Amino acid sequence: MKILYLEDDLEIGKWVKEYLESRGYEVDWFTSGLHLPEREDGYDLTILDVMLPGLDGFSLGKRLKNKHSQMPIIMLSARSAIEDKLEGLEFADDYLTKPFHAEELAKRVEVHLRRYDKSLSSKLRIRHLEIDQKTNSIINTITNEEIILTGKQFQIFKYFLRHLNQILTKEQLFEKVWGDQYIEGDHKTLMVHIRYLREKIEQNPSEPEIIETIRGIGYRVKG
Repeated sequence: MKILYLEDDLEIGKWVKEYLESRGYEVDWFTSGLHLPEREDGYDLTILDVMLPGLDGFSLGKRLKNKHSQMPIIMLSARSAIEDKLEGLEFADDYLTKPFHAEELAKRVEVHLRRYDKSLSSKLRIRHLEIDQKTNSIINTITNEEIILTGKQFQIFKYFLRHLNQILTKEQLFEKVWGDQYIEGDHKTLMVHIRYLREKIEQNPSEPEIIETIRGIGYRVKG
């Protein structure tokens, strides 16, 4: 699971990031909301400090929730007044006051991610494919056979499923799946994997109906 974390206090930020990573989470830590990645849709949960330089946590949290309504948001703040808590809980899923124990934060993260996971439909039907997101199985309903993907093909397809109906750029796909910064030439690697993926999931790979090419931008899978 990948967490977006915003905290301008360097000591607290380093402590929280290291603790959550020790629990198996991937954490992207930013000290300001002014320099967030252009695409926040690759995250499963956001931890957000209220007092941030530039754009305050309340404003940023509302913007994030409007764009990604299913993504849980946990607010962190030294402001413990009931008015602040109520304002935060207007859009956020949780509000934790400072000081706090790392174990408590980690438990709240676990609880909200579990709820988020349960809110997703277990089974998904896309044309002739039936996808069980709990068992990660893909069935071709025409042949009634299971489609077996390689690890990288599965990661690509899973990312498409998490962002149904969204146009994903080649840069975005490569960076999220491979975990490396996109450089010139990486599009060839991505294109090869997309081609092999289409050969497994499309009825006619030369005329794909599931993974749609958006010319000059990237790809999209429609739900």
